[in-house]
Amino acid sequence: MMPDDANRTALIAAARAARETAYAPYSHFTVGAALLFGDGSVVTGCNVENASYGLSLCAETVASATATANGGHAGQRGGLVAVAVAGGPEGIDGDPITPCGRCRQVLYEQAALGGTDPLVLSAGGDGVVVEERLSFLLPRAFGPAYLG
Repeated sequence: MMPDDANRTALIAAARAARETAYAPYSHFTVGAALLFGDGSVVTGCNVENASYGLSLCAETVASATATANGGHAGQRGGLVAVAVAGGPEGIDGDPITPCGRCRQVLYEQAALGGTDPLVLSAGGDGVVVEERLSFLLPRAFGPAYLG
């Protein structure tokens, strides 16, 4: 399933809305993410910082964990179709950002459960959106097949 223009617009809006709930008192870099599944459901997340920096959570990881906790793994939802990410310095819509390396891995595992290669929409200011497949952002990804 390829998200149409209306789904892309709605997904980016959901990521931007999630960004508004971010807790980033240390970096002041707020991020929101929205995940679109094959069944049409959208799950959002925002970054949550911690004074012990290593315990901070990225928006994409929060969204993925929420999707799993609330609806089972991606295969039960019909697969991860697209991800929208919006972020930047607090109150500023700057250049598009992509998921960090850790989040790319988390998204890869979520997508692998449904056998998908989701479209990643990186939203910036002035309506700039960069679209790339997760496999482009994380080539030769490490997954469960390497553990056997």
